[in-house]
Amino acid sequence: MSTNTETMEVSSSISSASAEELLTVLKGLPEQDPRAVLLRERVMELYHPLVQRIAHRYDGRGEPYEDLRQTAMLGLVKAIRGYDPDRGKPFVAYLTPTVTGEIKRHFRDHTWAVRVPRRHQENRGQLRRVTGEFQQAHARTPTTAEIAREMGISEAEVRELTQVSEAYRSLSLDAPDVSGTDGEDDVALEDHLGSDDAALERVVERESLKPALARLPERERRILMLRFFGDHTQAEIADEMGYSQMHVSRLLAGVLEQLRTEVVPEQARREENP
Repeated sequence: MSTNTETMEVSSSISSASAEELLTVLKGLPEQDPRAVLLRERVMELYHPLVQRIAHRYDGRGEPYEDLRQTAMLGLVKAIRGYDPDRGKPFVAYLTPTVTGEIKRHFRDHTWAVRVPRRHQENRGQLRRVTGEFQQAHARTPTTAEIAREMGISEAEVRELTQVSEAYRSLSLDAPDVSGTDGEDDVALEDHLGSDDAALERVVERESLKPALARLPERERRILMLRFFGDHTQAEIADEMGYSQMHVSRLLAGVLEQLRTEVVPEQARREENP
């Protein structure tokens, strides 16, 4: 009976008490004491709006707000348990960094696609801030040297930090491939895995062509390079080499025919003797 009476007395007095007063009383009660439950619930009620505001600061960074809110409430519970009223500091001074730290820990533990060193996880936020401030001030993206100078780290560390920052969020293989044209059926990214590489079919052709190209005179090799690798027209080649366009055309036709004569039999021999 006495316990119920004490609980009723606590219930009637906590509405006007400060968090520090409530937590001072809570410190002297057993964990499962009904009065302790009431005191904890009252502190959570008092600081629930503040905790929500802290969670809102991190909204829009890739994590659902509901997950952030629950994480922030977990930080509030930890703050209630860890606060020591004998230190004389206000509860909010202990609560705010506790909740903020819990949210940051959530991002560190749940949003990185792969595990990276903690120093890189912590420096990623500074990298984003420095880059954003520089872009606003100079209307351009900062160089690696400029970022290193602003952050007080080496250029090698900046390059490493930039690289590992790409591991912050991975893309699901179930996500649609948005590179296709409108009107196509939905295609998932995983549908592209293991697809044939058309360039592989040209490996044998390129390897067969190398010896034949090496046997060509310097003039014919240069014409081929300009035409097929430099994307020059026959007229441009003629101007550059001091020939007429007709002469360039005859040279080009002759060297292509020579290559076909040499390469096709070579490919046939390889197919017969793999």
